[in-house]
Amino acid sequence: MNNLFDLTGKVAVITGASSGIGVQFAKALADQGADIAILARRYDKLEPLCKEIESTGRKVLAVRCDVTKEEDVKLAVKSIIDKFGKIDILMNNAGVTSIGSVDTLEETEWDRIIDTNLKGVFLMSKHVVPHMKEQKYGKIINTASVCGLIGSKAIPLHAYNASKGAVIALTKGMGTSLAQYGITVNAIAPSLFESEMTEKSLFQSDYLKSYNMLCPAGRPGMTGELNGAAIYFASDASSYTTAQILFVDGGWTSV
Repeated sequence: MNNLFDLTGKVAVITGASSGIGVQFAKALADQGADIAILARRYDKLEPLCKEIESTGRKVLAVRCDVTKEEDVKLAVKSIIDKFGKIDILMNNAGVTSIGSVDTLEETEWDRIIDTNLKGVFLMSKHVVPHMKEQKYGKIINTASVCGLIGSKAIPLHAYNASKGAVIALTKGMGTSLAQYGITVNAIAPSLFESEMTEKSLFQSDYLKSYNMLCPAGRPGMTGELNGAAIYFASDASSYTTAQILFVDGGWTSV
């Protein structure tokens, strides 16, 4: 029987790959056989991951890219196509968060969150989708969040809520209209996972204690617990799955 999760011969692009979930996604897809392009604004942070993936025998390309700038995105996509000849999988993972209510947020902070979390998905998809249409095949996986579906009484995350809710809606729109070209578009929506983005805010003792009490699993997510979702959406196991949002949240959105 064929291994539906085998990614040998596929080329995967992961944005926001300098830390946290992006690093996990890159390793997970490489472990399944994919060659990897890792993108981030902080190019120096990509070097350790680059070496780790290369040690597994996979080809890897590190690219400095600010996903909020279209020229950066265009150049990054060109460099990936020049090296690998194609892009099979795009993981739109670059993201930032901000604590703040609509009545206290500065406009510049609102723009920073929306530009990275939403505009970044738009720009990367804009410049990758034509290549996927041409080859009549593609897997796009967006990183959403439970915060795109529900709010938080304890900590206001209004800009983040707005950006991730929009990512969910964009995923559904893209998934339905691009299916005719052999392109699936889905999203992974995590709840609380430890990362560079959350360790100094949501992982503080008071919030974490409250989260653990309310979450059915009784704890936040751990390293590697998003890998199965990423591999499923990136592989041919999900060939008839599109415009779907998979909440990997320990049951958080069901209570």
